[in-house]
Amino acid sequence: MTSVDGIGRYDLVVLGSGSSAFAAALKAQELRKTSVMTELRTLGGTCVNRGCLPSKNLIEAAKLIFDAKHPRYPGLQANGGLKVDFRALIAQKDEVIRVYRDKKYDGLVGGKIIVEEGHARFVDPHTVEVNGKRLAGDRFLIATGSRPVIPEIPGLSEVPYLTSDLLTHGEDGELQDLPESLLIIGGGYIALELGQMFARFGSQVTILERGKQLLARGYEPQLGRAITRILEEEGITVITMAAVTAVRSTGSGITVVASVTGVERELRSERLLIATGRRPNTDDIGLGAAGVAVDESGEVEVDATLRTRMTHIFAAGDVIGGLHESQMATPVGARQGAIAAHNALNGNELRAFDGRVIPRAIFTDPQIGIVGITEAEAIKAGHRCWCTTLPMEIVPRAGAIRDTRGLIKMVADADTNEVLGVSMVGVNASEVIHEAAMAMRFHARVEDFVDLLHVYPTMAEALKIAAIARFKDPWKLSCCAE
Repeated sequence: MTSVDGIGRYDLVVLGSGSSAFAAALKAQELRKTSVMTELRTLGGTCVNRGCLPSKNLIEAAKLIFDAKHPRYPGLQANGGLKVDFRALIAQKDEVIRVYRDKKYDGLVGGKIIVEEGHARFVDPHTVEVNGKRLAGDRFLIATGSRPVIPEIPGLSEVPYLTSDLLTHGEDGELQDLPESLLIIGGGYIALELGQMFARFGSQVTILERGKQLLARGYEPQLGRAITRILEEEGITVITMAAVTAVRSTGSGITVVASVTGVERELRSERLLIATGRRPNTDDIGLGAAGVAVDESGEVEVDATLRTRMTHIFAAGDVIGGLHESQMATPVGARQGAIAAHNALNGNELRAFDGRVIPRAIFTDPQIGIVGITEAEAIKAGHRCWCTTLPMEIVPRAGAIRDTRGLIKMVADADTNEVLGVSMVGVNASEVIHEAAMAMRFHARVEDFVDLLHVYPTMAEALKIAAIARFKDPWKLSCCAE
């Protein structure tokens, strides 16, 4: 870093300090370049502080509670299950975050990687200001992440409500006490994960979804129907076709007014959680002054090399939304951060981001794993489809551990047999989906899944069994037979 007229000058100035930002800063360090990151809230961004890490920590704790109360095996008795000390759970979650952040984020700062705390904003195409301090750079990376979408609902701004930030530590919005009841507006992955988690801790949970089913957009329809049955069996109330029209405080709780299939209903709850999606943090960082274009959703417009229309400014992670088949996910952001830094600082061999194969998971129980495109998307793209959907009871491992909840769906091109997508609801789906992703990365055909010898009995056999269905009835085969 050099300083001219009191302005710090770096090879790379990064707005943000999450997964995209750190990956970019580390790549800059590899290239022996200087970089500076900026952070308005907590170093490390959403994932480590209030997203992936804390949620998966508490979701696993909730699973232990549920399994202890509901043993699947005859001969095992619950004996009252486990007692929940919610504040102690929150305290251990905070400690996990602190240790992880110290190792993976704070511990990496220093030398050629510097962090400036405060709200970063472009003042011109070549300068960023943070708390009155100006930072200049040869190249810039916009990696400010995303935040929860807050819908415009009459009365919402006048009542206390939670967002997915409830798992943060030391900030406003952190939840310390377990609510007796929780009403969730939204039916996407955040609503499902947190809804099931709180229900297992002991809250009475109601989920309101405006569409016809949970996971209504961008998923195979079978997934939403399957997980709805599972949640309802656990005592969670799921209400679809629910358009929320008003929110108000009622005594010590919240009342939500919703039109459910045209009939007005009032629902009461101690706490309200808004889980209606996320939007890029791009509306207050001076992109107009920088000459950077965004679309109507606030997503930064970039080409495949993650360069904006200003050739020295790049963008990565949640701020580009779904452009170039991208997804709002931590590993995607990290990959893009490294690519953007390489392209910004190397200058010779430009790399393009390839979002064709991105495995995803929803950490409900059972888990949901997805990779590739859906049947509807394949047909829209012009493929003649072969598709199969099989219940998880066909998988020997699922039967052996007495957990046959869920299903697997495979989508392939009927002419070439290339597998285009896999969706799974089942035990360890977040792990199993990586086999499908690796296969699809190399354009594997249905035959390749059949030919691969699988360990018996494993949940990954679900992929092989689904592929076998292309050629014969898998219900009429002995174990491991092809």
